Amino acid sequence: MTDQPTAPARTAIVTGGARGIGAAIATRLAADGLAVAVLDLDEQGCASVVAEITSAGGRALAVGVDVSDEAGVETAVERVAAEMGAPTVLVNNAGIIRDNMLFKMTTSDWDAVMNVHLRGAFLMSRACQKHMVEATWGRIVNMSSVSAQGNRGQANYAAAKAGLQGFTKTLSIELGKFGVTANVIAPGYIETEMTRATAERIGVSFEEFAAGMAKGIPVGRIGQPEDIASATSYLVSEGAGFVSGQVLYVAGGPMD
Repeated sequence: MTDQPTAPARTAIVTGGARGIGAAIATRLAADGLAVAVLDLDEQGCASVVAEITSAGGRALAVGVDVSDEAGVETAVERVAAEMGAPTVLVNNAGIIRDNMLFKMTTSDWDAVMNVHLRGAFLMSRACQKHMVEATWGRIVNMSSVSAQGNRGQANYAAAKAGLQGFTKTLSIELGKFGVTANVIAPGYIETEMTRATAERIGVSFEEFAAGMAKGIPVGRIGQPEDIASATSYLVSEGAGFVSGQVLYVAGGPMD
C-alpha cells in the first residue's frame, strides 16, 4: 500500500484573533496542522491564544497591528513571513461595532467601522496575496454577517459586511487563476463578548437575550465560536479548492 501524499505545511493569519470567533478559528487551524499568526490590536492580548496553541504542540505567533494602518499591515505580514513562513491562508475576522440609529450615528462611528472591516480586509488581502500568488495556492476567508442583509441600528456595520461580500467575490475572480480561493462566512447570532455587550446595552440578561434569539433559529440554539471555526477549517482546506466566491451563512437555518 502506497503512502498518501501529505499537504505541505501552511501558515495562516487570523485577524481579530485574541478572543471570540477569532480565537476559536486560530486554535482550530492550529489543530488542523497550520502554523498560525494571531493578529490583534494588542499583541499581549493574543498571548493566551498563542499559549493554548503552543501547549497543544502547535506553532503560533502573536502580532499586534491595527489592520486599518497600511504601513502596520505590511510590517506585520512581512514579520509573519519571516518568522513562520509565507502566509497562504488569511482569515479577515477583525471587527468592531459602533451601533446607532442613522440620525444619531456620527461620521466617526461610520468611519471606524468601515476602516476596520473593509479597509482592514483590503489591506490584509493585498499584503498576503503576493505570497499566495508566488506559492500558486492560497485561501482567503472574510467574515461577513447576517446583518449584511440589513439590521436596525447598524447602517455602518451592515454596509461594511455587505461590502465584504462584493469584495470577496471580486477577489475570487481576480485570484482564481493563481490557485487562490476567496470565500465569505456570514455568521448568525454567535455567543461572544460583543453579543454579550449587546444584551447589556439593551438592559437584559444575556441568558434572556440568547433564549429570545434562539426561538427564531431553526436548530433551536444560538451559535458558538467553534461553529464558525469548523466552517473556516473546511474553506481553507486542501479539499475546498473548487469552492470560491461563495457566501456561507452559518446561522442555524436558511437565509435568503
